[in-house]
Amino acid sequence: MNLLSLSAVAALLLMQSAPAAPTPVVTPRGDLAADEQATIDLFRNARESVVFISTKRRVTNIWTRNAYSVPRGSGSGFVWDEAGHIITNYHVIEGASEAEVQLADGRQFSAQLVGASPQHDLAVLKIGGAGFTAPRRVPIGTSNDLQVGQNVFAIGNPFGLDWTLTKGIVSALDRSLPRKDGADIRNLIQTDAAINPGNSGGPLLDSAGRLIGVNTAIYSPSGASAGIGFAVPVDTVMRVVPQLIATGSYARPGLGVDSDDSINDRLKRAARLEGVFILRVEPGSAADRAGLTAATRERRGVVPGDVIVALNDRPVARWGDLLARLDDFKIGDTVEITVLRDGERRQVRLELEASD
Repeated sequence: MNLLSLSAVAALLLMQSAPAAPTPVVTPRGDLAADEQATIDLFRNARESVVFISTKRRVTNIWTRNAYSVPRGSGSGFVWDEAGHIITNYHVIEGASEAEVQLADGRQFSAQLVGASPQHDLAVLKIGGAGFTAPRRVPIGTSNDLQVGQNVFAIGNPFGLDWTLTKGIVSALDRSLPRKDGADIRNLIQTDAAINPGNSGGPLLDSAGRLIGVNTAIYSPSGASAGIGFAVPVDTVMRVVPQLIATGSYARPGLGVDSDDSINDRLKRAARLEGVFILRVEPGSAADRAGLTAATRERRGVVPGDVIVALNDRPVARWGDLLARLDDFKIGDTVEITVLRDGERRQVRLELEASD
């Protein structure tokens, strides 16, 4: 036997005599923590209510005049009722000519636009038809009793990654976001639950699995979640959505007056007082019947008329603030405004009417 054969035999004997490596033992997981199981149950119960929305827009080839659809974007929504109404954000469907809704069970439907309220960033779509069976609806909660620090959960389709759950807390309340073509969106819930593009229109839930808001936007220089997200509160949804379903639009309650924040700010600085300067009174309106007067322009400058300083004893300093306060009421409700005229305060009771 040569030297090479002896080495091979020695190596084989050594391998046979070496002890086998022990197999790692799997440690039993045990029961999930109570809060983990609660989160799992919340997602399982709510997932069926959440939908994926993809939109398209029609374009026309300027050379051939042929029209065709191209993808526009995607977002989230949730089932509102058994009739197949779907709630989402207005900006999810803005500018789209077609929308498709995919349910959690895989069913896909072409959606019709029922109504929209850009000032609240809310829209209602309709899916289904004869024989349609709606998925489970998300339970409705309240938002007027929310507290900073309580847990919240967001479900949506960020970046097209469908049915994603994120968790956070209520970071702040009564926030506002500017709109590029109208009054600010106000009374928003702020949360640090991760909200990314594609989450828009999805539900924000409390720890009981109830709807408390509709995820609408993020604040982020990079365009991705930076820990500051916003949701339209469910109390606003409950006021706006039934009108959208019934009439296709939302009639905002008003006093019959008009103002403008940029002009109002200049008048406040000149007059050195806080309030909303009435710039116009609608003829025949509740404000007109109550005798309210608007500012007038004279050779020596603008002469203030009535200045609204409070609504139901809550101070207002800007036109947007007044609109937000009025939005807490319904058309036909009676409110009391405090106005400043010639340095004297007076209270005026008005019945709210539809505002343009």
